[in-house]
Amino acid sequence: MSKMSPPPALSRRSILALAGATLATAACSRRPAAPARPLTIFAAASLQEAINEAAAAFASGGVEAPRTVYAGSSQLARQIEQGAPADLFISADLEWMDWLQARDLIDISARRNVAGNRLVLIAPADGDTTPLALTPGAGLAQRVLARLGDGRLATAEPDVPAGRYGRQVITALGLWSDLQAHLAPAENVRAALALVARGEAPLGIVYATDARAEPNVVVVAEFAPDLHSPIIYPAAPLIGPQVQTTAAFAFLDFLSGSQGQAILRARGFSPPL
Repeated sequence: MSKMSPPPALSRRSILALAGATLATAACSRRPAAPARPLTIFAAASLQEAINEAAAAFASGGVEAPRTVYAGSSQLARQIEQGAPADLFISADLEWMDWLQARDLIDISARRNVAGNRLVLIAPADGDTTPLALTPGAGLAQRVLARLGDGRLATAEPDVPAGRYGRQVITALGLWSDLQAHLAPAENVRAALALVARGEAPLGIVYATDARAEPNVVVVAEFAPDLHSPIIYPAAPLIGPQVQTTAAFAFLDFLSGSQGQAILRARGFSPPL
């Protein structure tokens, strides 16, 4: 019976290579995991100053500052549907939150309303700032058109909440047929605000909080709340494998709590309905 030959001896080079691979594997196992991205909040453009302040106050508790993204609610909702990396959504109306809810993209158990708002008519601060009476009836269309002159009425596109509310008030006042051709639709309410602030439009329809945040515009009229749907800001954590659920819940609780609500009130938002 023949004897089995012993395995060939490893060369010095092979031994060193094997040792190096073992050390590299051990080092990788001890290497800390890459840090997760910060909490990402998608919020309606009109919330920019308030959410920035709330995010800073939230981070002062020792957590990483959230990342904030602002745009029209419709644009943000569609980005979320397409897989944009967001953890919390705050809309300027119920409709776009309902739209995401119908697609099972938000946690409905945590959904809540966090603020309300009002709609106003603004003019450039260095232009004609005479108050404009919005009493329905004969003469209203002529008064508005006279103030517009050769200019246009800035408003958000009807696809976004501010634009929808704006169309509602124009229609309720019986002005749609007169003003439809004189509108300057903008991407979102902040874009409409900018048109008036730069003097590119003599009048604009924005939220009261937007007018408050821009020193280059003056409110010339307030729209009665019964002329449009209630302006409500709902918020909800999103659903998905990459969503930072714990952080989203923590920020939503902060925003709904006394400190977060005080920040919103100071910025001109009304209590949630």
